[in-house]
Amino acid sequence: MALLELLAPAGSKEKMEFAFLYGADAIYFAGQEFGLRANAKNFTRDEMRETVEYAHSLGKRCYVTVNIVFHNEDLTNLKDYLLFLDSINVDAILASDITVMKLHKELNLKMELHISTQASTLNSEVAAFYKELGAKRVVLAREANRKDIIDIKEKTGLDIECFAHGAMCTSISGRCVMSNYATNRDSNRGGCVQICRWTFDYNKDGQKVTETPFSMTPKDLNMISYIEDMINVGVNSFKIEGRMRSIYYVSTVILIYRRIIDKILNNTLDDEYKEYALKVLNRVANRESSPQFYDKLPGVNEQYYLGRDEASNQDFLGLVLDSKDGLVKIEERNTFKVGDTVEFFGPSFETFSYTIDKIYDKDMNEIDKAVHPKEELYIKVNADIPKNSMMRIKL
Repeated sequence: MALLELLAPAGSKEKMEFAFLYGADAIYFAGQEFGLRANAKNFTRDEMRETVEYAHSLGKRCYVTVNIVFHNEDLTNLKDYLLFLDSINVDAILASDITVMKLHKELNLKMELHISTQASTLNSEVAAFYKELGAKRVVLAREANRKDIIDIKEKTGLDIECFAHGAMCTSISGRCVMSNYATNRDSNRGGCVQICRWTFDYNKDGQKVTETPFSMTPKDLNMISYIEDMINVGVNSFKIEGRMRSIYYVSTVILIYRRIIDKILNNTLDDEYKEYALKVLNRVANRESSPQFYDKLPGVNEQYYLGRDEASNQDFLGLVLDSKDGLVKIEERNTFKVGDTVEFFGPSFETFSYTIDKIYDKDMNEIDKAVHPKEELYIKVNADIPKNSMMRIKL
């Protein structure tokens, strides 16, 4: 069978570890040079080496983003950087600038060349061009539809990577100049301020026209309903967006997609689980989601225009630190109390609900309510729950 991969974001070492634990086959991340998420906790060279070694010890893969739009001054140290990545056995780089692609070929590097979504690939001709430059995989633009995917796959034979979940871009797959225009921070060189998430007053002749601010924000991407069809048309890698997201977000989304893909492969996926998966995913982020371009052109229902509610929920209640003799040690993240019904979830067991009966502080004094984030507490559960599992509000 062809490669079928669940690909997770890794904005930090901690997020990398949780991504692998919760079911990712591979991660993508950036070093401190040439990546498009300058505000993420990007990896030093030593951390990159350690990450690759750790991933390979698990039989997993690592891809490094080298996908900024290069200006002349950005070319300094590029050759040295690529040689370094190759020397630590990075599995692939993601590139959008032909300069990087040519260097990859000229240096005869052993790591694979993947074409970043920043290249906005939407047709088979340009995909074939990248293949001639040595590309093994193309990450299609988020605007690619089902027909585009089939055509590119059939005519090029390239591995196809598609975004499956996460933020969309108002511009064409990240080719945005609004951030630069408004704040002098270049989104194509890692400085995006996500101006498309801002709201704006609509004025005419100096007068406000509407009381409700105008928005140009697309709803998030969510491909749960189409994963099986995407597998059937030849998608090899399902990419989750979110290097700036929390460990709760990354773990929740990866676990849902891991179980969806496994159920498809085992022929056990049913409508009940798909409905549950959509319920979980629609709670984990603060924006609504849709399949966007895959089955049709997005319209009014796929975009925010006048007003929206993006308040972060407080679902993530605690991280499991240990479990022994019916007591679960929790690092609190949000408030919970005796009598609350919660859920425990993790990669090695089925999610289950539990009504909290007793809470103890670190000195084993019984308390009624947990109100201090990061405090270590104990909950009586009468079950051994693996470390790094999570507790959330019952959905």
